[in-house]
Amino acid sequence: MRHEGHRCRLPLAFLFLLTLTTVSLSARSASGEVRLTRGQTVYVPVYSHVFTGPRSLPFQLAATLSIRNTDTAASFRITAIEYYDTNGKLIRRYLDKPASLAPLGTRYVHIEEKDDSGGFGANFIVRWQADRVINAPVIECVMIGATSGQGISFVTPGQEIREGAK
Repeated sequence: MRHEGHRCRLPLAFLFLLTLTTVSLSARSASGEVRLTRGQTVYVPVYSHVFTGPRSLPFQLAATLSIRNTDTAASFRITAIEYYDTNGKLIRRYLDKPASLAPLGTRYVHIEEKDDSGGFGANFIVRWQADRVINAPVIECVMIGATSGQGISFVTPGQEIREGAK
């Protein structure tokens, strides 16, 4: 670390890790209770870009959906991973058939930085089921981008939804 007066310059990698840790911790500590369930439908916000500067120029981002089985003893089935655009139009399905996720296993889907098909308001819908009540998985999306020495990264947590709710 180099000190200049009262300012301190931190390495970019450290700032990246600090950002991920801070966002992840704040997203998890809201309720404090362990969530047990047999399945969910989860909405996950995705940002293919964010707007920067006075001219609101788009800053392109790569996105990685992460589905993490937090149960130490039970597998579950991911029954759908769907990617929607800003207008709610289905862009892509990522599963042809249900996929099993082992205890403490992780599955991911990566959207490349140059893929702007989702737009600013893109999202994933993830559906999963288990044979018995288990710890709810951690489902979130990590966005990251870098250009001209500038970098940005952040995490959006998944939100359980009820489909067809009235």
